[in-house]
Amino acid sequence: MNIEQARFNMIEQQIRPWDVLDQDVLNLLQVVKREDFVPVAYKNLAFVDTEIPLPGGENMLFPRMEARLLQEVGLKKHENVLEIGTGSGYMAALLAYKGRYVTSVEVLPELKALAEKNLAANGVSNVTVELGNGAQGWAKAAPYDVIVISGSLPVLPEAFLQQIKVGGRIAAIVGEGPYMTAQLITRVSDSAYDTKALFETSVKPLAQALTPSHFTF
Repeated sequence: MNIEQARFNMIEQQIRPWDVLDQDVLNLLQVVKREDFVPVAYKNLAFVDTEIPLPGGENMLFPRMEARLLQEVGLKKHENVLEIGTGSGYMAALLAYKGRYVTSVEVLPELKALAEKNLAANGVSNVTVELGNGAQGWAKAAPYDVIVISGSLPVLPEAFLQQIKVGGRIAAIVGEGPYMTAQLITRVSDSAYDTKALFETSVKPLAQALTPSHFTF
């Protein structure tokens, strides 16, 4: 397989048609080597339009979805990021190249170890991978400039809204299958938030996400 041709095809045939037109993001996809973050058994799928399996029954998001979320949060070089769901570390690496510092929270020890190994092997030093359940937010380094949630949530917990700075952005996939909506939530003041629907999708729920009660009284 010609890796560079496959990477080019991924960008031009999957990602650009999905309204990812920010040249900085497209350039970054050339710099951060996706194949280095894919489990060895699936290396040949690194640039395919699919969710790649990870240890613990998790998976990587589609390449087009990772790129679109990265574009929509509009990360700047001085900004600090919270990522929930580290997975293989690929999204954390993309965020680390664009931002100042990334705190990434992973609930599975085997994925934390995998991500740390991948990040170190690729020279990414401005990411800390924390072991824990971040499905209800992560107060440790709050407030953050940007929060990216790499998994779906039935509803967005209030904690995330409180842990973002004014002017900060949250990328989240909200809803229950088969219909979920990727959203960009911007905190416009201490008490007000602007929510923009980006696209409809269906993504595996974040581990230990709170399920809302369906009972009504």
